[in-house]
Amino acid sequence: MVDENCIFCKIANGSIPSATVYEDDQFRAILDMGPASKGHTLILPKAHFKDVCDLEEPYASKVLPLGGRIGRAMKKALGCSGFNLVQNNGTSAGQTVFHFHMHVIPRYDGEAPIVTWNPGKVEPEELEETASQIYAEL
Repeated sequence: MVDENCIFCKIANGSIPSATVYEDDQFRAILDMGPASKGHTLILPKAHFKDVCDLEEPYASKVLPLGGRIGRAMKKALGCSGFNLVQNNGTSAGQTVFHFHMHVIPRYDGEAPIVTWNPGKVEPEELEETASQIYAEL
């Protein structure tokens, strides 16, 4: 389940050196080389999954608690007041490396938000139609 051509597979499995903050049999968490803030960490599974749609349950069930654990450690070690958990899927969502990974981005008081959007307006009928379309595919 490792893609020999995938840079994140190589990093996660130790073929390429990294500043590792956590490691177990399924994951390696490393400091991002282009950080959004001090301590920006990537959680990488050691097995290759293109995105969250391909992520197998044993990995999926562990990645969110691991993100929380790393975020809690950042608050203690780095003094950040919060953190973002960010996970992009597909080019249009900002995914640039097609190996599932989750960003844990420390947030410090006074910094501009990283993840924002302008709330749109929608009629209740459109919400119901959209919900029905999604529900039909589950």
